[in-house]
Amino acid sequence: QVQLVESGGGLVQAGGSLRLSCAVSGRRFSRYRMGWFRQAPGKEREFVARINWSGSATDYAASVSGRFTISRDNAKNTVALQMNSLKPDDTAVYYCAADEEPGTSTYKYWGQGTQVTVSS
Repeated sequence: QVQLVESGGGLVQAGGSLRLSCAVSGRRFSRYRMGWFRQAPGKEREFVARINWSGSATDYAASVSGRFTISRDNAKNTVALQMNSLKPDDTAVYYCAADEEPGTSTYKYWGQGTQVTVSS
């Protein structure tokens, strides 16, 4: 059983920064594709960022590109999302996700989420 635990959420003013972290259990972390998603109240969950198993390739949603950075530490089984220049529209529950299957955009394992609230 793979477990993902997010941390680092909180309340921040617009223009501020937060760093989310996701700790993943198990010994296969270095094989996982990792992603961050978010879901705002009344909206569907949306893709935020993803990173391949080695960290050599990343991808971002247009709404966060240039402000957010995804990274991973395979020695510590963690993936992080550095969020800068936060906007009220970034307010959402943020989820990390993992999957071992290459060549797809779906994720098998999900965390419980961490709340990010950006005040104006």
